[in-house]
Amino acid sequence: MATTQLPSPDTTQLLAPFLPALPPSAISTEPAIGILPLLSPILRQRVKLLSTSSTEPWIRLLCYDKAKIPELIQIAQSGSLEPHPVSGEVEVDWDYDAEVRFRRVDEETLQALVALSTLGLAFQLIYCVGDVEGGGDGWRVGEVTIADKPSPFLQFGGASSIAEAERQFRETQAKKVTNQAKDANGHGHGHGNSLHIPHSGHEEDEEDDDDYWARYDATPSRTPAQKQSPAPPSKSTSQIGGVRASSAEDAYFAQYDSVQPAMDNHDPDEEEAAAQIAPPLGLGRTQESAEATELNETQGTWTLAEIEKSDSSPTQNGDDTERHAALLHPRPASSASSNGSETVAKLEASAGKQTQNEFGVKQHVSRSIRSLFMLSRASGIDRQEFESLVRAELDILGMVEAQEQV
Repeated sequence: MATTQLPSPDTTQLLAPFLPALPPSAISTEPAIGILPLLSPILRQRVKLLSTSSTEPWIRLLCYDKAKIPELIQIAQSGSLEPHPVSGEVEVDWDYDAEVRFRRVDEETLQALVALSTLGLAFQLIYCVGDVEGGGDGWRVGEVTIADKPSPFLQFGGASSIAEAERQFRETQAKKVTNQAKDANGHGHGHGNSLHIPHSGHEEDEEDDDDYWARYDATPSRTPAQKQSPAPPSKSTSQIGGVRASSAEDAYFAQYDSVQPAMDNHDPDEEEAAAQIAPPLGLGRTQESAEATELNETQGTWTLAEIEKSDSSPTQNGDDTERHAALLHPRPASSASSNGSETVAKLEASAGKQTQNEFGVKQHVSRSIRSLFMLSRASGIDRQEFESLVRAELDILGMVEAQEQV
């Protein structure tokens, strides 16, 4: 491919229909069918596969640099890409506003960068061969991005013509071959002149090993150990040691007393924690308090009267006072009021959800109509024709609804 002269891209035919599709692409999640043939096979496959499972606008799939996507969306929604009301195309002087640079990456890849500095956009083009879906051999859009500043070709580089790009590529390849040959010759001569280097390195390694093993000569032959007296141990010392050992063993095995067996369902810790939790209303009373409550209930009151007893001690009175203070006030056993409030709460919650669902559906319908209108306008359909299409569909829906009711 590098030997044949390839044609330059026709920016008017390739990018003129692409610009009006950018504003709808910043809103819609489905790619425009008329734009897919203009994309390169790799970018076309990326848009088709990822747009089906994505809930974001498909303009994000046209750019590989995630840092430039927000600015690209901002340019698409700024209004500078609105088509002319008469021609239906974005007003761009392609001979004056479009700057093109070319570069060859390898034997099979020729790229071009078309920069529209007035709009802040840049299109990276790729020459594709055998693209049946795109219409055969030709230039396709490989990426849509924003123009770099201050120069749009700061990172791309390239040449002003395809012939110059081919010449630069051939020179670069020739330099690579020359450098590889020099490196190969340099390694060969270096190996011939330095045959003694491995020997000297081996001697240095041996000297290092000798120094390492020589360190063991400076260490004593045996590790000094603590010498014990040949006399038998005294009785008092052995008795003290035995007492300490027995106490340590007792303390060790005493830990098993606080361990609960795996098959034992009764847990004292859980029982103690459950006792500290406030019981439900009316279940934590003793027999005496229950009798007092029954007596009060027979009298038609809801207060808990204290029964004075001659045999009650001050400590018992104090416990009863604290227990009654911690006891919650009782409420009627009738569940009519609670059931009524729960029913009202459920009705209000269902009404709120229904209102929210209706609002979401209305927003979805309005956005869908707006997206269809922008897509139709980008395709060349005017407002009146769009309104007639919508009215016709509404009339058909009315007829279908009337038939269903019958």
